[in-house]
Amino acid sequence: MKTFLKAVAPLFLASTPAGATTLADVERAFAATATMTADFAQTAANGQVARGTMALKRPGRIRFNYAGKTPYLVVSNGSTLSFVDYQVSQVSQWPVRSTPLGVLLDPKADLARVARVLPDAQSPLPGQVAVLAEDPKKPDLGRIVFFLAPDKASPGGLRLTGWRVTDAQNNLTTVQLSNIRTNIAIADSGFGFKDPRQKARPPGKAG
Repeated sequence: MKTFLKAVAPLFLASTPAGATTLADVERAFAATATMTADFAQTAANGQVARGTMALKRPGRIRFNYAGKTPYLVVSNGSTLSFVDYQVSQVSQWPVRSTPLGVLLDPKADLARVARVLPDAQSPLPGQVAVLAEDPKKPDLGRIVFFLAPDKASPGGLRLTGWRVTDAQNNLTTVQLSNIRTNIAIADSGFGFKDPRQKARPPGKAG
């Protein structure tokens, strides 16, 4: 989980065959998506699957609510991405622009500087588009691949279907999205969290 949050997208410019989906196409699709909600399934390197719901609002906001007894929350308030572990009352934070999610959440992101489209053979399903972001000078940060599917009903004609992260030890974490809805009303207030580090005050005591 934390490897996924720390992975940083970097400097690549790809050439693509004539008629193929380009980074400009992907950039337009991201730019046309103001908000998104979806169900997600996250598969860890050990095969363990966690599920939940995702909400996204550009610029800068995203939230992953894990279902069941999973004690985690991942949320960005527009500038800071937080990984909250309620089981151990810890919060880890990073500037959202320093994470791979910055590619999705920053309306000014220039994909031509930070990513490249992979050959069709490296896409998970026929017809899907795979976009790789990695920094060969910093292999400890791992790499991330976003997957998109052509869809005329989606903003910009492409639907984000998920992503895959590979850490420095070659462990894979995959996120798959389903039940996607785009450009619907989402309140900014939905991107906060209860900080587990703040202990409740004893009754009768003023702060």
